[in-house]
Amino acid sequence: MKNHIVSAFRLTLIMLVIVGIYVTIVYAGSKVLPTQGNAEIINYKSQKFYANIGQDFTSPKYFHGRPSAVDYNAAGSAGSNKGPSNEEYLQTVQKRIDTLKMQNPEMEHIKVPVELVTASGSGLDPDISEEGALYQAKRISKVRNIPVEKLENLIKSHTEKSLFGPSKVNVLKLNIALNNLK
Repeated sequence: MKNHIVSAFRLTLIMLVIVGIYVTIVYAGSKVLPTQGNAEIINYKSQKFYANIGQDFTSPKYFHGRPSAVDYNAAGSAGSNKGPSNEEYLQTVQKRIDTLKMQNPEMEHIKVPVELVTASGSGLDPDISEEGALYQAKRISKVRNIPVEKLENLIKSHTEKSLFGPSKVNVLKLNIALNNLK
């Protein structure tokens, strides 16, 4: 019995050291990041926006981000927990596809980028793929009377390349740049 208590105590001490080292590394690592582990705040027209949290853009003159399972409520970050075999989920995705094709009639025969019709695990993803932004360019071009080529260049200039994952475009930053186009 005494051996079990000593072994458990040793294991507890070892795990405390390992977890303590891990937490210290993560904390120290966050302090060398550009935002130092804090939210990236953008001040635009006397308002604060968080670039790390998805925003709800519904106007046809803006790029739309990923759908949110939590209605873009950062206090309730969560996914829908419905998988691809769930009938209700499939109906929701199909409605989103139909709506997207209706909003972008020029793209009816083009494959819809998956992130434009599926919510992320957090429900608050602020980014879409470059393809997702390009998919919406013709609609915005038509509504704002801006040449598509100019919008494509804007998208390319706001695309963040990644060493490990796919490239991405922050929808909030892209829409602010869109508003600032001359």
